[in-house]
Amino acid sequence: MLAKVFSAALVGLEAHLIEVEVDISGGLPQFSVVGLPDATVRESRDRVRAALKNSGFQFPVKKITVNLAPAGVKKEGSGLDLAIALAVLVAEQVLPAEAVKNDVIVGELSLDGRVKPISGALSIGMACLNSHRLLVPAENATEAALAGRAVVFSIHTLPEAVEFLRGAHCLDPTVVDRAAYFAFHTGCEEEDFDDICGQDSAKRAFEIAAAGAHNVLMVGPPGAGKTMLARRLPSILPPFQTEEALETSRIYSVAGQLEGGYPLLMARPFRAPHHSISEAGLIGGGTIPKPGEVSFAHNGVLFLDEAAEFNRSVLDSLRQPLEQGSVTVTRVSGSLRYPARFMFVAAMNPCPCGYYGDRSKNCVCSPAQIRRYRGRLSGPLMDRLDLHLDVPAVPPRELREDRPSGESSALIRTRVMAARARQTQRFKRDGIHTNSQLSPRLLKKYCPLDSVGRDLLEQALTRLGLSARAYGRIVRVARTIADLAGCDMIAATHLAEAIQYRGLDRHLEF
Repeated sequence: MLAKVFSAALVGLEAHLIEVEVDISGGLPQFSVVGLPDATVRESRDRVRAALKNSGFQFPVKKITVNLAPAGVKKEGSGLDLAIALAVLVAEQVLPAEAVKNDVIVGELSLDGRVKPISGALSIGMACLNSHRLLVPAENATEAALAGRAVVFSIHTLPEAVEFLRGAHCLDPTVVDRAAYFAFHTGCEEEDFDDICGQDSAKRAFEIAAAGAHNVLMVGPPGAGKTMLARRLPSILPPFQTEEALETSRIYSVAGQLEGGYPLLMARPFRAPHHSISEAGLIGGGTIPKPGEVSFAHNGVLFLDEAAEFNRSVLDSLRQPLEQGSVTVTRVSGSLRYPARFMFVAAMNPCPCGYYGDRSKNCVCSPAQIRRYRGRLSGPLMDRLDLHLDVPAVPPRELREDRPSGESSALIRTRVMAARARQTQRFKRDGIHTNSQLSPRLLKKYCPLDSVGRDLLEQALTRLGLSARAYGRIVRVARTIADLAGCDMIAATHLAEAIQYRGLDRHLEF
């Protein structure tokens, strides 16, 4: 007899509904799975056979053919186990075919019949229709329900699923109010800018960066506070919105990196990979393509500490996500696109020993060593970083315990959110949200300069030897500075402050 049950499989971040067809016929006992299954899916035959036997069901000693349609979509992972097992029971007439007609069933089976959690439940929930019932492992029920599509039921064991589909066992659907859930679980403590001693100019630059979602490069000696500044950046960013949280949580869900008990990210991600990371680890990819650190930092912050220690090819691979806000991983079987719109913060020393230009300690590096060290950050990558900061060593007087308290993150965040609100209102018809996303066409529309501003910018470009891309970056930063000041037009003072954040290019010459 032929049986059909719907399940789902992940391709990148997207889930595709899969029709699991099972045909049981006479002949020598055989269990074959066709339809582009990977090794994990092919191994499901052994898990399904053991789960059925250990749950008290008779496993048919016949020829069993499982077809996963559409055959052109590669199926990966163990989430098809439960659907295959139930399809076998439908083919054996243990379950009526009508019982699974509108159901989408996912879950991994253990050998004793327990249903184990899977990755990507949020994406699977989004792929379902409102007319579907979605049966998922109990650990994934809340995550799938957050998608707000199908009616979700949590399943603990294979026998429980069978009894529920027969109508002999009643289960309550999992219902989650997304807005209420998000509001209840947010509000964790964050590191505060008030902890940082001195570095007022760097704090100002980070406020500008947060207000316009600009990228930052910090150069300074060891112990100047570069890492402290970067780690406190999320504390002045606007709070995570529900839709942003869902978008970013999908990435973590597909990769199986959501923390237990929390099916939704509650705060903007802050990712700080080690300098030994590979290109695939940073950008994404691999034999079985997976999202990389740039995607895990989506809607948050990617911080590269000691950036000059990273492999140059790894750093240069950041160009595409910094420009486009996404990453495309291409393989023979097809291309996958992962979102990667993040704030990029890089920190480095001015030289290998860290003390070039420092007044308190002498640098022991040769000019060739310094040139080679700085050359690891290529010119095209430097061009894509909006704010270049010189972060000097903190004077001892700033470290005293009785020093005046600086501004708190909450106060800075208030100004940042006001500037972001101006941008949201300005760009409401253009499909962007921040000044950093301005295209050349929108740059001309929203960032006109008067004659004084144009002359000032031309002189700066000539003296600093900056590129046309740097021109656009300066104007975008100036637009953000104007927004923080509550000004509709970009004044010469706003441009002058934006230009000083590119002066580090000249400072690094020797």
